Formats: sequence, C-alpha cells, structure tokens
Amino acid sequence: MIRFDNVSVTYSGASSPVLSGVDLVIGEGEMCLVVGPSGSGKSTLLRAVNGLVPRFSGGRLDGRVTVNGRSTADEPPRQFADLIGYVGQDPAAGFVTDTVEDELAYVMENLGTDPQVMRRRVEDVLDLLSLHDVRRRALTTLSGGQQQRVAIGSVLTASPRVLVLDEPTSALDPAAAEDVLAALARLVHDIGVTVLVAEHRLERVVQFADRVVVVPGDGRQVRSGAPADVLRDAPVAPPVVELGRLEGWDPLPLSVRDARRMAGPLRERLQLLTAPGILTEPTPAVGAVGAVGAVGAVARGTAVAEVSGLVAGYGSHAVLDGLDLVVYAGEVTAVMGRNGAGKSTLLAQLAGLRAPLRGSIRVQGDDPHRLDGREARCRVGFVPQDPSLLLYHQTVAAECAAADVEAAAAQGDTARLLTRLVGPVDPHLHPRDLSEGQRLALALAVVLVAGPGLVLLDEPTRGLDYGAKESLGAVLAGLAAEGRAVVLATHDVEVVASVADRAVVLADGEVVADGPARDVVTHSPVFAPQVAKVLAPQAWLTVDEVAGALVDAEVAR
Repeated sequence: MIRFDNVSVTYSGASSPVLSGVDLVIGEGEMCLVVGPSGSGKSTLLRAVNGLVPRFSGGRLDGRVTVNGRSTADEPPRQFADLIGYVGQDPAAGFVTDTVEDELAYVMENLGTDPQVMRRRVEDVLDLLSLHDVRRRALTTLSGGQQQRVAIGSVLTASPRVLVLDEPTSALDPAAAEDVLAALARLVHDIGVTVLVAEHRLERVVQFADRVVVVPGDGRQVRSGAPADVLRDAPVAPPVVELGRLEGWDPLPLSVRDARRMAGPLRERLQLLTAPGILTEPTPAVGAVGAVGAVGAVARGTAVAEVSGLVAGYGSHAVLDGLDLVVYAGEVTAVMGRNGAGKSTLLAQLAGLRAPLRGSIRVQGDDPHRLDGREARCRVGFVPQDPSLLLYHQTVAAECAAADVEAAAAQGDTARLLTRLVGPVDPHLHPRDLSEGQRLALALAVVLVAGPGLVLLDEPTRGLDYGAKESLGAVLAGLAAEGRAVVLATHDVEVVASVADRAVVLADGEVVADGPARDVVTHSPVFAPQVAKVLAPQAWLTVDEVAGALVDAEVAR
C-alpha cells in the first residue's frame, strides 16, 4: 500500500539529509509504528506519505514514494484526500470550522459525498471516538484531548484507505488513548485500513502494532521488522520492554499481560527486597506564606498556592466546581484526570490568566489575576501545552535577550539557563526549527529566568522521547530542590511515576484523589505505570527502581 524506494530528504541549509536511502514497504491492513528519538525524522517520514514533504516543507526529496500505486511526485497532497487521512502533531492547527459536527463533515463536503452518507459517517465516528457528548460544542471550548479525537474523526469520515497519525495519543488520558487505539485496531483488522503512526508513548501503542519502523536519526539507516525483534536493541523502548531486556526474557514481552506471565520469578526475588518508601505529604506551614527568596523559592513545605472553593469555566459551562487545593514548596505535584476534567483550567487559574467565577486563589498571599505583568512573572511561571505560544522572536538569541529584559535579569541569564537545561543550542536558529525538547526547554528558560516560586507545566512531555523525558524529570527535581513548587498537568503516567512527589486526580471538576504519587498511581488501574501493573501487588514503579534494588541486593550478598 505504501512504498518508499531509496528515499532521501534534505532540508534547505542542512549539511546532511534527515532521511537517507529509505526503502520501506507497508502492506494493506497493517498498523505500523514509527519510533525514534526526538528530531530523528519521524514526522518527515510521515509527511512524505501524502507529499507534504517536500511540497509544503521545502527541501528536496530524492527517490520515489507511492501509495496504492500513485506517486506523490505526480499529484499534490489535496488529490490524496480520498485515499490518505493525515493528522499532525498539532490537531487544532488543522481545524477549519467552528463546531465538532461541522469539522467532521468538512472533508466529505469537499469530496462531494452524498448528504445521507455524510450523516451516517458522522454518527459512526461520533460513536467510534466517544464524541457524541460534545457533538455541538465549539472546538475552542474542547480540551486538548477532545480536540485530538475530533481531528482523527475528521479524517476518518472520508473513509480513507490509509491513516497517517503523528503523536495521536499525546493529549489523551490513558483510557481515551486505549479507546482510540482499539478503534484504530478495528479499522485495521475489520476493514483493512493501513495505519502509519508515530508515537513517543510506546507503552500505549506497541502491543497493537504489526510492524515497527525505527528512525534512528544522525544519518543512520531506517529499519523495520516485527515489534519484538526490532525493539530488542532499539534506541527507545517502553518500560515493559526495558524490564524484559533487564531480565533477558525471550520472547520479549510487548504488553503488561505478556510480562506478568513471565514475571513470577522476578516478583519472588523482589518480595524479599524493600520498595522505595512512599513520600509523605509536607506538613502545611502555620500562618502566612513565607518570604520569597532571591529566585522566588521559599522554605520547603511552605504553602505557595492556596485554592479555596474554586468555581471556574467558560461562559456558563463550569469545569471546576468548588475545588480546594494547597500546593507546597519543594514538591512536584502531578495533576491527572480524564480529558475535560479541568487540569488545564486549574493551571490557567493558578497562573492568573482567568478570573474565577467564584472562590479564591492565592499565590504567595496574593490573587494572581490582579498582579501586574512583571510581578506575575516573578510569582508564577506557566508553560502551556504548546510552548511555542511563549516564543515570538525570530531567533533563539532574540528570545533569550527579550526574556532577560522582561525579567530584569542580567544579560545572558536566559541563554545560560537554556544551556543548563538542554545543552548547547544554536542561537541563530528560529524557535520553530528546534526539536520538541529544545523548544520546551527554551520556553521553560524564558519563564524560569524571572525566578517564579510556582512553576506550572501543561502536558510538558508531548513530543518528547524517553531520553528527553528523563532530562525533564531531572530539571523538575532540581526546581523542587531549590524550594520551588512545581505543578504539571499530564496524562503521562510513566513521567508521574518517575518524577512526581504527589498526585492529584480530578474528575467532574473535583479532587477525587490527593496523596503521595506512589500511593495514588499504584491503587489506580487507569493511572498505574507499566512496571507497577507487571509487579503488582508490590509497589515498584520504574525499571530503574527494580534494577537498582537488584544490584544493591547482589552487592549485599
């Protein structure tokens, strides 16, 4: 169905091709998972399938890409709309209508589909992706995960034979991601749709894949094969595969179910060892919030933000209903919950971007909504789901210089902070030309240079590979060690397991769970990480914890 013949892609100004000599054949009715580090060329590979590369991206494509026998060199991308459905990393960027139903019907209207057929397909997709409750909602009022499902649905209504999806579950909660992937699997197995998907959260997708394509980057050869064979030595792998590598299991497990069947002896060995202790919640400080330090940090355990009886939403639609929450210094708090539960709304309220309908919010004693711009920057640093919203200059150097001025910081402080976060970055690059991890680090440096005591991150791991997530976790741990309060809204349970001290679960605008992260996630079948599911009822969360405990036991022996 999809064929790459000796394909190389080189962008203007680049010294080497991002893809080199790719030979790849993907058959009809296959689900093919594309993996690789951030910036390795996965999106380029996907966008070449319908000709967006090089027709819209620029650069040069050598070789030949064909889909169902049709060459992308002979027809523009719009001519493939009936054959290929494509959803990029930013689904909202592709919306052209105002409401969910209109967006689902848009492609069919352009293809001249019969109205009765259109109506039936819209209803099918609403049911398939559990969108019927929001069918008449404005797209701008949806959560990021709901928007992602609408974007997928908008291409499904055209009944394409090929689906190309770039990070389709990045904004979805675990349950919604499973529903979407199960729906895609039904399309593959029941209808014969070919699905090509790039995803960093491999733990969600790999068990559905028929084939894995590894794009290693750095000019190395793209390769493909059966998931268990390819992932045995792939540069990135989900936790359940890493656990299998650690123990030398053969065949390599791809799902929690397979791993649990092989993990009996490991559980017996670990039963004699002690899992890392559960972190206790800091004791709230008595009285007013402590004095702000030189970088905005306060004494560990001090209440930095206090939310009381918060009612917030959009128009007459209340998303948060009477919410109470206290955020403490020196603590990384993960806010979790299904799509639309109010995570992003809570962060926006803490950042002072919106005034509450009722209730109160205090950040270091003051209402953040009433602070002026500079004072707000010194109290709260907020990185939204799309970090590029904070970046509006033409080069990295210009972004850093502007941040220094706006924060009244010393010249070069932001650039030095960026280097500390992510290593050297070419100061002459445009921010949009950075990798996802570099762009996030630049946005984080821009907000951190003002020294805020409260740092808010909304879905910070979207588009990040496992190595970049590990680096981000180290950064967040460092911020907490400095005495800052860190709050991240996330669906990434593996990140919560590795970095969070505390987890707060929202549902229907209320807090339904709040406690030490290890306790909250291990007691939830939805939010538990893979290692916890494999080794339950023992309270291990990550492969590193298991490996460290086994090494310590061997040394002690």
